[in-house]
Amino acid sequence: MRVCVVGCGAVGSLFAANLARLDDVEVWAYDLAQEHVDAINRDGLHLSGAGDLVGHPRATSDPGELPACDFGIVATKAMHTSGAISATAQAFADGCVATVQNGLGNEEAIADHVERVIRGTTFPAGKIVAPGHVQWDVKGDTTLGPFEPKPAPAAEIERLADACTRAGMPTAAVPDARGPQWRKVIFNASTNPIGALTGLTHGRVCDDTALRALVSGLVDEGKAVATAQGIELDADPEDLIDHAARPDVAYDHKASMLQDVEARRPTEIDYLNGGIVRFGDEHGVPTPLNRAVWALVKGLEQSW
Repeated sequence: MRVCVVGCGAVGSLFAANLARLDDVEVWAYDLAQEHVDAINRDGLHLSGAGDLVGHPRATSDPGELPACDFGIVATKAMHTSGAISATAQAFADGCVATVQNGLGNEEAIADHVERVIRGTTFPAGKIVAPGHVQWDVKGDTTLGPFEPKPAPAAEIERLADACTRAGMPTAAVPDARGPQWRKVIFNASTNPIGALTGLTHGRVCDDTALRALVSGLVDEGKAVATAQGIELDADPEDLIDHAARPDVAYDHKASMLQDVEARRPTEIDYLNGGIVRFGDEHGVPTPLNRAVWALVKGLEQSW
């Protein structure tokens, strides 16, 4: 099996490094950060923290170097999905492409360029601490399922899920992946922007009574939008939020949106709260809190 991770940032690196340890999987990593690519090719891809290991994928910043692949795993920021998949699509002419990204709309962007798409949701998290080195902050499960308009075959979804699980990234193949996806979208949209706006870690947001009430308000709007689409969440986002706030899970974790704000990078707010607002508008569900948070983060970006 040959797999290409498209976007080898923090989350992409978790998949690339772990999968590269399997004898029956050849892993390629495509990323535009040349220093990161060079470090991976020279010294391997080092993970530390929740897991300590070194994987040896073949990294490149040139999409023309990619061979034909059985699977793609897209892990770029949502705003970069279209550019990344259009550059690499030739590698997946006969393969299947999964997204493990945050937010809404990534599958649609991928489906513009490839024929077999996998809807994915993943909960492991980390951050790049140096070229070729990612700190693995949070472990968690991944769910893969068909993207209904252009579905990958069930057997192929199961094959990728099995490889990820054997590599140390527990992954389930399911017939309908919308529930897990929307649970994570709601989780991210209710907690990440609050951390980004306040500078607080996940646990500290949850410790503040007023902020925790705001988080619940955002969750309730997201649930209503999911229900309006006939999507049944696989679990309550509130339970996930409380679980992540434990000291042994993600109390001190800075969400990716806070990391982006601190680095003054564009955030994924358009694909999280913005996505919930758009689907809410389509289905006649009011989302005033998500709309307000969306506007605040966009305003913060403009201040830079």
